[in-house]
This record gives sequence, C-alpha cells and structure tokens, in this order.
Amino acid sequence: MESEGSTGLAQSAAVKLSEMGERTKQLGTAMQDPNRQRRIVLVIVCMALLLDNMLYMVIVPIIPEYLAELESEQEHAFAASHSVNASFKSNKDNLDVQIGILFASKAILQLLVNPFTGTFIDRVGYDIPLLIGLTIMFLSTCIFAMAENYATLFAARSLQGLGSAFADTSGIAMIADKYTEEAERSRALGIALAFISFGSLVAPPFGGILYEFGGKRVPFIVLACICLVDGVLLLTVIKPFSNRSRENMPIGTPIYRLMMDPYIVVVAGALTVCNIPLAFLEPTIANWMTTTMHASEWQVGMAWLPAFFPHVLGVYITVKLAAKYPNLQWFYGALGMVIIGASSCIVPACKNFGQLMLPLCGICFGIALVDTALLPTLAFLVDVRHVSVYGSVYAIADISYSIAYAMGPIVAGSIVHNLGFVQLNLGMGLVNVLYAPALLMLRSVCQMKPSYSERNNLLDEEPQGLYDTIKMEERKRKKKGLSSAGNCVPIDENGMDVFREHRSYSEESSGPEFS
Repeated sequence: MESEGSTGLAQSAAVKLSEMGERTKQLGTAMQDPNRQRRIVLVIVCMALLLDNMLYMVIVPIIPEYLAELESEQEHAFAASHSVNASFKSNKDNLDVQIGILFASKAILQLLVNPFTGTFIDRVGYDIPLLIGLTIMFLSTCIFAMAENYATLFAARSLQGLGSAFADTSGIAMIADKYTEEAERSRALGIALAFISFGSLVAPPFGGILYEFGGKRVPFIVLACICLVDGVLLLTVIKPFSNRSRENMPIGTPIYRLMMDPYIVVVAGALTVCNIPLAFLEPTIANWMTTTMHASEWQVGMAWLPAFFPHVLGVYITVKLAAKYPNLQWFYGALGMVIIGASSCIVPACKNFGQLMLPLCGICFGIALVDTALLPTLAFLVDVRHVSVYGSVYAIADISYSIAYAMGPIVAGSIVHNLGFVQLNLGMGLVNVLYAPALLMLRSVCQMKPSYSERNNLLDEEPQGLYDTIKMEERKRKKKGLSSAGNCVPIDENGMDVFREHRSYSEESSGPEFS
C-alpha cells in the first residue's frame, strides 16, 4: 500500500512538473510577442519612475521633522549653559540651510552625472543601465531607512541622484525605442508621465502617514521592497545580461552635438522653464500657507495631491489631440506654458486652502501638456536629424528637469526672503508666458509628423540620421544602391531615398539599377 501511494505521489508530481514546464514554455513563447514585450517593458519602466519620484518626494514631510528631532537631542545633550541657548536661533537657521542642501543634492548630482550616463546608455543599450539604476536606488532607500545623522542622509540622497540618472534616462529612452510609431510613443510616454506625477504627488501624504504611525524606517522599507520587485522583474523578464539585440545598433550622436541642435535646445529650455514653478513652490509654499492662511498640517501635506487628477487629464487630452493633430505638438506645449504662467500668478492671491487648489491644479495641468507634447518630440528630432539612439537626448531632458529641481530648494527660499512670495510667483509666471512663443520654432518640425517621407525638408539640411532602428539592416542593403548614369536616384547616408516620390518614374526612365 505504501509503495502504491508513493507511486501515485510520484506520478502526481511528474504531472505537475510537466504542467509547470508547459506553462513555462507557453510563457516563453508569449514573451516572444513584440507587443507583449513592449507592455512588460512599459510596466517595468513605470514602476521604476514611480519609485524614483516617490523616493524624491517622500522625504518632504519626514526629513525636516526628523532633523529637528536630531537637533533637539544634540541641544539637550550639550546642555544647559546660556551660551548654548544663545546659539539656538543660529542652529535653526543652519537647519533650514541643511534641509535645502539635502533636498537639492539629488538633483545636483543627477545634473552632473547625466551627460556621462547618456553616453553610456547609448553604448550599451537600455537594459543594463536600468538595472544599475534600480540597484543604486535600492541601496539608497536602505541607507535612508537606517540613517541616524545628517551625513548619512546626505549620502543616501546623493546616491539616489546617481541611481535616477541611470534609471530615469534609460527607462524613458527604452520606451521611445520600443514604441516607434508616433501615436503609440506619445501614449506610452504619457502613461510614464502619469506614474511620475502619481509618485510625486502621493508620496508626501504616504510618507507622512507611515512616518506618523510606523516611524522613519517604514516608508523607506516599503519603497525598497517595490524597488526589489521591479529589479527581479527586469532580471527575469527582460534578461539584460543575455540580451544582445543591440550589438549591431549604430552609435548614437554625441550628447554635445545634440546640445548644439537648436530644436533640442528649445525643447530642453521649455522643460526647464515649465518645471520651475513646481520646483520653486514645493520648498516655499508650506511656510507661506502657514503664515498667510494659517493652514493646518494636513492641509500643507495635501496641498498638491488634488493636482494629480488634472495632470492625468492633461496627459490624456494631449495624447488624444496628438493622435488626431500631430502637427500641433508645439501649440500644445505653448498653451501649457501659458496656463502654467497664469496659474503661478494666481497663487499669491489665494486666501484659503480651497482657492489654492485651483492654481496648483492649473500648474500641474500645464506641465502635463508641455511634457506630453515635447518628450515624444525629442525622440522625433533624434529620428529625423541624428541617429535613432535615445540615451543622450533623454539625458538632456533629465538635465532640464534637474536644473529646475536643483535650483528650487536653494534659490527659491532666497528669492522669497529678499523679494517676497508674491514676486517669486509673478516672476515664474512671466518667464513661462514669455518663453511660450519660442516653441513656434518647432512648428516646422511638427508639421512633418504626418508625413515622415518629407523629413529631408527639415530646414535646409540633409537628414543626418536613421529614422527607424528596426529597419537598419534593410537600409544597409539599400545603402549601396545608385541608379545608372544621368538619372540616378540618390540615396542618403542612411540608405533612404532622398526623392522617394520620384522613385517609380526614375526606375522607368533610367532602367535597371546596379551596385
């Protein structure tokens, strides 16, 4: 009887193993489907962006109070003389400076590292840099959880900037690479932007609640678990170290050459300017709300959360409009900057929390229009004017964001102290409105989007790069093709017919081609 039972168990185990093997085989077959692969890539990248922006903003309600507690403990430890008490005010002033530097350190390091990470991503592809970024962010989050002094917190915050420089740039570039059709690319980047927005806006209340009930470590442990899950998913599904699909890819245009492209410069400037109100208000609005409208702690913590919904609405509207009218991308960006400018000017006029929600929602709605319109435009500019490798161009985009967020915690407080909160908002609004007409320069680019075959008409220059990396091998085969004698059909350096519309006529009139 025992042998029969063990035989039955063995057979049952064999059947289960066979079923598991079959499911694994089916999963492997399903993973070969390009559409399924793209969706999984989008999920992995969105999780990475969500994590990075939650980690960026989760410290807003935690660190000031935690550092104040550390300062208070030191105050009591060194004790009770009159001279120590006299230095208390200066210590508080130093604490404000320390908080500003801590908040800005992530963006500053990200700004410094991005030119190198962009080039690295162009050389090795997108998978390995994304894994490096997730690994560094995991370490950073663990250090945050264990940190007991300012120096360790500063190291963790700076390390997060290094991880973001890898993960954010490679993630956005990977989406642009996987989604080559303009409408699909806009939709996928729009989804990524929605996750960025959700992470930034939900993190302060998330961190504040967990900090209140679980202590400083709990929010960071939760984020570290999310990072670990995303990294495992990347290793098991994408398999970055076994992926050699980009070995034959062209080398991307150097980042310094992209920075000299006037169209890319205009887009990068718009991304910086439109994010200045958000970057400058985040470190200053809490104190203004407390002093002018006597806002409670929960109101200060929840000030930005309602703005998530208009941000997602702005992404959705821009994606839908871009699908129908792709030649008006520049207009959507310009309109977004005008909305941001007007909303910034309204902020100081608000007298209570309910009124304040409206301009903050307007700022986030405008940022959604600008980002959703211009991030796909960067990829299109690289397609038509350079080589379709996207690491460096999205490193430039990340640099643009980092400039705004590096200046915010340091510059905004100084402006408020010297000029006032009203002047800060009026200045930010004016800068956005004045920059909006610069996007008219992109009109000639966006008008080409419905007809990629006319891409050689951009300015007076020859097209310089590949449009679609997937068809690179086909273009290489065509690259040798020249028509006979007088009526040749020229083919540019990318293997694409310069006068494609005259191809059939040329073939009829000039006879067979030869290499």
